[in-house]
Amino acid sequence: MPLSPAPRRRTWHLGAVAAALALTASAAATATPATAAADLREVMFVGNNWDGTADVIKSSGDFAKIGRINVIPDKDARMAEINADPIRWIAFMTIRNSVGEGHDQFVDDMYSTPDGSSMVVSRPSFADVVSIDLATGDINWRFPVSGYRSDHMAVSPDGKRVAVSASTANTVHVLDIETGRQVGSFGTGDKPHENIFTSDGKYIWNMAIGDVNTQTDATWLDWTKGDRKITVVDANTFQQVKVIDMRDRLNAIGLNDYSDAVRPAVFSPDETKLYFQVSFFHGFFEYDIATDKITRTKTLPKNPATSDDRTTFVNDSRHHGLSMSPDGSKLCVAGTMDDYATVVNRSTLQEGPLVTASKPYWATVSGDGKSCVVSESGTDQVTAIDFATGKKIVSVPVGDHPQRVRLAQVPADWTGPSD
Repeated sequence: MPLSPAPRRRTWHLGAVAAALALTASAAATATPATAAADLREVMFVGNNWDGTADVIKSSGDFAKIGRINVIPDKDARMAEINADPIRWIAFMTIRNSVGEGHDQFVDDMYSTPDGSSMVVSRPSFADVVSIDLATGDINWRFPVSGYRSDHMAVSPDGKRVAVSASTANTVHVLDIETGRQVGSFGTGDKPHENIFTSDGKYIWNMAIGDVNTQTDATWLDWTKGDRKITVVDANTFQQVKVIDMRDRLNAIGLNDYSDAVRPAVFSPDETKLYFQVSFFHGFFEYDIATDKITRTKTLPKNPATSDDRTTFVNDSRHHGLSMSPDGSKLCVAGTMDDYATVVNRSTLQEGPLVTASKPYWATVSGDGKSCVVSESGTDQVTAIDFATGKKIVSVPVGDHPQRVRLAQVPADWTGPSD
């Protein structure tokens, strides 16, 4: 905004001074958000579950590593609490020897705060969510979840709230991402897992996967796995809007012996379709939301080296990881137990090349939307695959047992917390 011509005399009227100060303050206030946005850099957080660290890598291009965050700086304090409580100690050891495959689960899911100053992370073995200052590495706040294990999270479209599954309490907590204060919660089926906010922020979809650590994996014992369902709630009132039991939908198309435990899932861009994986299955389904029906089934190739013995599948998940290109034309699938990832044409459901990957456990989309990024938990790296060609672009080493990979923002000059 142009200022008035300078006065001819050196002595300004007090009113003119006040007006000038008001203009300066207004301009500063207007510039602050733009300046803050310009000072942020888009990255990817990679959660190294068994390490208790998160690597920060570029969100596209060569996906080079930028820095690393210790997500368990309070480990000694947390372990002292666990060791002093016999029940919590039993729960901690159960996680280590079941879902943890003999390891502690120190990081499951991660997001950045809107201002890029902090990382919010769920820590299954510590049954909590914490906010970590990216500049200092210190904990801003800690929220203990109900029960004994925290799991997948989702952040609202405006970045202000984060939903986290408390898997042993059949509860989802919704927290203010800046303060850690609970703004609401809702009940789910057994063992809530994946959470998804709709793009308008009005609804939260939660997928409960049931008991994935038992050895009752035969099809005729599937009923022992618990109450598995999708719970849809209003994201403001947290009241239940709809419950979807995929058992009935699978039975309707003759797939009575398929598991109804919905694992990773992704909406089409217009949110008329949901694509999802289920336990034990090497493929995925297309579900039409308006008609409430499964409309297509995609069976992907088996790896001949992978046993069909269901008890050998990690946490019942043969394939675990699903993402979609921004234009909705391609799906990217992590074929976890079959040791590959592949890009699938959404229109034809024809898969592309099977890209060798060691126990890929998650799939997400790069910052520029051109690539699918999968975490290879078996070889401690993340691998980018080109959506257009279905071919591998690059692999980048990360920490021990990477799982969740999320887009995030950090300060533009960030290279890691200060010592």
